[in-house]
Amino acid sequence: MTSIMDDIYDAYSTLEELKLLTHAIQRWNANCIDQLPEYMKFFYKSFLDVYGEVEKAMAKEEKSYRVEYSKNIFKQLSEAYMVEANWCHENYVPTMEEYMGNAILTAGYIMLTLAPFIGMGDLVTPNIFNWASTNPKIIAASSIICRLMDDIASHKFGQDGGHCASAVECYMREYGVSEQEACIELKKQVENAWKDINHELMFSETSKIVPMPVLMRSLNLTRVIDFLYKDGEDQYTHVGKNSKDGITSLLINPISLST
Repeated sequence: MTSIMDDIYDAYSTLEELKLLTHAIQRWNANCIDQLPEYMKFFYKSFLDVYGEVEKAMAKEEKSYRVEYSKNIFKQLSEAYMVEANWCHENYVPTMEEYMGNAILTAGYIMLTLAPFIGMGDLVTPNIFNWASTNPKIIAASSIICRLMDDIASHKFGQDGGHCASAVECYMREYGVSEQEACIELKKQVENAWKDINHELMFSETSKIVPMPVLMRSLNLTRVIDFLYKDGEDQYTHVGKNSKDGITSLLINPISLST
């Protein structure tokens, strides 16, 4: 659902249509469907249906509160996408600080990290959801890695497609450097974010308070990004041999761990 929504905001809608969708997501009400363009209606109904099914399942376990956290993060994500859409419409290139403040949300990793908590049983408490919703250091670092590795690998394709300025363009504009210099600096920021994740997993107070299976959600999502965007290739948009072979070896022909 997140990928579809990202594409709707990035490539397939007018600004006025996106305002209608953003309003509908903030309202979270089936009555909003009639206000949307035809192609958005299917997405919005499917989106409500998915959350409706999850909500029913959680109600049986008396854990409906968990779905509300996910809804709120999804609403934040749509608002952040709308900010990017406005920037694109205005041909506005933000500063790095301004860009990254919004990009932490548009990376989608706050929402994608929190969503699995819904089904993690009694291990996850309201305190865990409160912790995750504040964008703690490990989730923020994961989001930075996601956003910057994605931008480094796909910014040329994005500019050809009329997307808003990526971190690469923002850094080049603000600091007057070449594309290569910008990418070198952004890769350093990715390395620093990995250090933050390692610290949070092994040495911080967080690792003593938050259960390791919860922290592993951030680590594993970051591993996904490293796999899809390493070496500056966008294997998410343009699926190639490396990503196909990796998925095959994991899900179809896994390596046996038996001796």
